[in-house]
This record gives sequence, structure tokens and C-alpha cells, in this order.
Amino acid sequence: MKRVAVLASGFGSNLEAILEAQSRAEIQGKVVLVISDRRDAKALERAEKRGIKNLFIDPRNYDDRENYDLALAEILKSEEVDLVVLAGFMRLLTPYFIKSFPLKIINIHPSLLPSFPGTDGIEQAYAHGVKVSGCTVHFVDEGLDSGPIILQESVPLIQEESIETLKQRIQALEHRLYPIAIDLFCREKLQVNGRRCYIVE
Repeated sequence: MKRVAVLASGFGSNLEAILEAQSRAEIQGKVVLVISDRRDAKALERAEKRGIKNLFIDPRNYDDRENYDLALAEILKSEEVDLVVLAGFMRLLTPYFIKSFPLKIINIHPSLLPSFPGTDGIEQAYAHGVKVSGCTVHFVDEGLDSGPIILQESVPLIQEESIETLKQRIQALEHRLYPIAIDLFCREKLQVNGRRCYIVE
């Protein structure tokens, strides 16, 4: 069974969705570690309640991003992690970290990439007046939300809806889609060729 680590900075709603899916045996993998860069992250509390090893790694204890990521990578390697899942982790990963786990880091982004990468993807799409938005699960590479796309799903924008309502609908979609992508990885159903990620039988 694949060993999964989740990196999270905040409330941890995607982490909760992943753990709920795991408890229903919808993921053929196991979250063995949750790490946060914030001591008060709700994600750490969620992990603690379920008996999952959880660590606060304080960025202030390191001189720069590279040294922080070096420490992070060493911890993940010592835990023999097969997959690193970003769930609201608010730090940019260095090339060193990404190269340490090639095609073993995934992220979920609240837009239909390659449109509206970076922070505030929902706000960007809403301000742009798009008719369709959604979310994307992708492998992490050294670019900004630019790695091979694993899964995408769309939601139509409802005329006159508020941005808060749109955020809620996209978040519900994230909670459903992310566990599916993690399960595909854990069952070795993903094959990457260049920019394309294929789901294989």
C-alpha cells in the first residue's frame, strides 16, 4: 500500500475529504504523515484526532527556502513516502524539493488550468467573467501550476451568483476529485508522457 504524506497550511478541508475517502476504502493508500508550516493549522488537529503522525516544521528555524525544503525532504524520505499531496500548502516548493520527488507530488488548483494559475484562481476567473470554471489535479513541476494534468472537472457559473457561492461549489468538487486522483496514483494507473498524463487500465 502506498504511503502518502499531506502538506497543509490551514483549515485542512481537502485533507479531511481525503481521510474520509480513505476510511471508506476509496483510496488504496494510507496517509501516514501530515506536515504544516503553521503551528495553528487545523490540518494538524485533524490528523491528531485520527492518530496520524503530524509535524509542525517552523520555517523561522531555517535560513532560507532551500534549507527548509531540504529538511522537509529528509523527513519524507525517512518515512518512505510514495506520494506527497499538497492540500492548501502555502509555500512555494524549491526545485531541489521537486527534483527529490519526481512525479510524486500532486496539487489541486481551483481553476481549469492552464487558465488562471497562481493564487486566487477563483477570483481571477470570476472577475474575468468566464462561463465555466472548475478545478484541476496536477503533478507539480518547477513551473507555476504547470505540471501534467491528472484530472479536471468543470462547474458552470450561475448568472448573478456570488463569488462565495462559487467558491463553495468548487470546494465541494475538489473534495470529490482529489481522492479519486490519489487513488489512481496509489493503484499505479497514471502514466505520464511529456505533458500528457494518461489513465491506464
